[in-house]
Amino acid sequence: MTDDRTTSGTGTGPSPTAAAVLTAAVITSALTAGSFFVFACAVMPALARRGDRVYVDVMRDINDVIQNPLFFAAFLGAPVLTALSARQLRDRPGARGWVRAALIAHVLAFLVTAAVNVPLNDGLAGTGDPAVLRARFEDRWVLWNAVRAVLSAGAVGCLARAAIRLTADRRDEARPPAPAVPGARGPQRAARSGERGTPGLGRVQAQAQAAQTSSGLRPRDEAPGPPEPAPGC
Repeated sequence: MTDDRTTSGTGTGPSPTAAAVLTAAVITSALTAGSFFVFACAVMPALARRGDRVYVDVMRDINDVIQNPLFFAAFLGAPVLTALSARQLRDRPGARGWVRAALIAHVLAFLVTAAVNVPLNDGLAGTGDPAVLRARFEDRWVLWNAVRAVLSAGAVGCLARAAIRLTADRRDEARPPAPAVPGARGPQRAARSGERGTPGLGRVQAQAQAAQTSSGLRPRDEAPGPPEPAPGC
């Protein structure tokens, strides 16, 4: 697999491929969540108004026609693209955690579909009294469809948050370094200033030496003079 990291500015940024995969994960996740949402708030409430025979026949038709390439591309593509994006953004801690959270939500939604909704669809396709088939199907299917709708919507939110963090990181890395503050002393200037001494310090030292001389004390930095000759005998 090719390296999915590129250098951008002063840091390491994601490649255009990684950004495209994350975008595709957001789109497929939104399509899947939208499908479950429409069932939860429109399709199932509308069918609830119909008789048992109509309810069973329509649900059988829906379960048959929904198995098409477009739906599978979104339903299966969402977790696959999210997993791929999590790998590509493994060196981006800010975005990586949100993508992994989205992947967990997708896996849970897939498990709910495989363990509950699909078996209920298969049971509804069997023969029997429509009233009995509906009683075994409706309440459980509606409940668990709402669960997977919430999980899929949560995955979309996590991926959107990851995209925001990734965009912010790339903008920060592309920002040029801050200019030097006017008047700031560089190392060489500070060294020269140290050699010259602090302004006003020479005047203070001169006043201290004058005070010592007037009091009969020698300045500490003044070398002692030759001893005075003893008076002759």
